[in-house]
Amino acid sequence: MLAIDTPPMVAVGNRVQLSYHVELRYEVSGPADFLLNVHAAKTSRQRVLDERFTLSQQRGWRLGTDPVTGNRIAAFTAEPGPLVVDYSVTVEIGHRFVDPEEIVAESPSALPVSTLRYLYASRYCQTDMVQQQAWDLFGQMPRGYAQVRAVREWVHDNVRFQVGTSCINTSALDTLRQGTGVCRDFAHSMITYCRALNYPARIVTGVDYGADPSLGPPDFHAYVEVFLGGTWYLFEPTGISPITGLVRIATGRDAADVSFATIFGPVHTTMPHVEFSTVNDPARGLVEPAHTDLAVSTAD
Repeated sequence: MLAIDTPPMVAVGNRVQLSYHVELRYEVSGPADFLLNVHAAKTSRQRVLDERFTLSQQRGWRLGTDPVTGNRIAAFTAEPGPLVVDYSVTVEIGHRFVDPEEIVAESPSALPVSTLRYLYASRYCQTDMVQQQAWDLFGQMPRGYAQVRAVREWVHDNVRFQVGTSCINTSALDTLRQGTGVCRDFAHSMITYCRALNYPARIVTGVDYGADPSLGPPDFHAYVEVFLGGTWYLFEPTGISPITGLVRIATGRDAADVSFATIFGPVHTTMPHVEFSTVNDPARGLVEPAHTDLAVSTAD
């Protein structure tokens, strides 16, 4: 892993304004239905300032919001031929910063019912299969933010980021066995251990702002939220993206819930093209994303 976890700290109280652009190209062989999850989420801490979604085919489309996760899904039907999907957005994120020492984790019986779906095993996070290992590694620590942070550090230190070492079927168990993966594999590994330690944990997708170019072109990114002390806190186990540069696109139990494209029909896909930029204007309270040792939340 790249040692990039100690850049200058973020200034508490400032906001981040970040723009990203996604271009998706497809070759459609027959009538096909698309469900695209690329729209930035709208929350009380992430405001969508401007956005634009277009299709190269003259087709109608609709945008719906999941009432539980807040995921925004663009749905449409495409005809045979080339298809280009273009989405651009600018968001402003107001982070909540908390001293980790002030966070008191709930016992499992005190967790809100709404968080319990993120406590159980899921398709890519086989919590029951790592229960003993999780407690062997982290069980000597008291319940709280420091224990979760230790899980993040362990995954960061013991899994190597390498493009092309996993596929759509790779689970947390596979990643922990082989010790390599990409961002979703890091996220699944951390989520699995956290759930095994009785913390609700979930995956969030965004874009990998600030990643080293040597890791490949800009792409969608996956990170982790863990429920502690009444709210969801951000954790980025790969270490490739500043914690305050994480945009929320989709939230779910694991990657099965947050795919950026679900397609029904004969379609040839290519890699997405992603670009992003940020604004650095301290006079307006806008700063570039940075790492911080404080606990950070962007949840409602």
